[in-house]
Amino acid sequence: MSNKNSKPKVIDLYAGVGGLSLGSIRAGFDLALAVEWDKHAMKAHEINFPKYKHLSTDIAKLSGKKLLKEAGLSEGELDGLIGGPPCQGFSVIGSRNHLDPRNDLFVKFFKLVKECKPRFFVAENVLGILDSLYDEIRKTAFKQVEKEYILIDPMKFRASDFGAPTSRERVFFIGYRRDSMSELTKEDFEKQKAAEITTVAKALQGLPTRINSEWLSEEESWRPVRPLSTPYFKKYVDGNIPTGMGDEEAVRKYKEEGLVSGNFGTRHSPEVYKRYKALKSGQTDSVSRSPRLKSNGLCPTIRAGTGPDKGSYQAVRPIHPTAHRVITPREAARLQGFPDWFQFAPSKWHSFRQIGNSVSPILSEAILRTIHSKLANTNKSK
Repeated sequence: MSNKNSKPKVIDLYAGVGGLSLGSIRAGFDLALAVEWDKHAMKAHEINFPKYKHLSTDIAKLSGKKLLKEAGLSEGELDGLIGGPPCQGFSVIGSRNHLDPRNDLFVKFFKLVKECKPRFFVAENVLGILDSLYDEIRKTAFKQVEKEYILIDPMKFRASDFGAPTSRERVFFIGYRRDSMSELTKEDFEKQKAAEITTVAKALQGLPTRINSEWLSEEESWRPVRPLSTPYFKKYVDGNIPTGMGDEEAVRKYKEEGLVSGNFGTRHSPEVYKRYKALKSGQTDSVSRSPRLKSNGLCPTIRAGTGPDKGSYQAVRPIHPTAHRVITPREAARLQGFPDWFQFAPSKWHSFRQIGNSVSPILSEAILRTIHSKLANTNKSK
């Protein structure tokens, strides 16, 4: 490193709202740069990471040299390149189009690894990318880095195994330079798994259950929250604000007034309310296909919905385990493992897109903490 006392530096590509960014900082890394093309996700990221560098650009047109320059780094100074390339073309929920141009961004990630030469990389994606339909895409991607990096076999991780209250499962592609780290294995990550399960009831504790359907503005969404009593989950949600993080006013409201944002109401017709009220725990509404969450269970994967290019459709949202309504963005954030002080877009649609597209910061912290502990103390090659 250029400075032995400085924290190891990472660049977050396809950063979204910051699930990987938050996990990296909490794991002991310094976020040198966050890159995101979606303007709403970028704005939210800037609010939560105000002291860090941001770049809003089309990553398909980005070179490694330009990326390092934007991060203020020279060749050899980047420790990690992390990111979750767009997954819509690979998702079993989507069209599974192997010709989807967004699939090229998966290969682009590995091209940037080759050009930037970080000590390690972490690429996250949906399980569908492992399908034989995408063998050539993965082969093309890995070919960029296989000579200089040790590639760990793709690892499937369920967020709930690491303490998040969601069963969301994703695949991680992790590699490291042969000369820069001690050996890293799947067993090292397995050791980070949590000793206890965080259920939906534990995750939603303290948030308001009664939500007025007329709370539709950002200002109205700020509501009182009571303290959590579950120590393991509490350390991720309550406090633990890294230096240089958090919107100043949001943090003040949270710390001094006990208020959290994102408690938006949703207007349900009398017919919908009646159907939801009749649903038992774990049952799915026959019309909306929304499942009622189990208090003693886990939240299924929260979907992001579609972007403006695909009609801007709202994804199916789970129904609260005891109230007869769909969950709020703040409840979704809890279920994904985001802290209460963390901010999202000031609208339900964009908030759910940002949460649904994110990596659980609880899972990302566990993965990156494992890597942080393995980084060699030797200087990086120039």
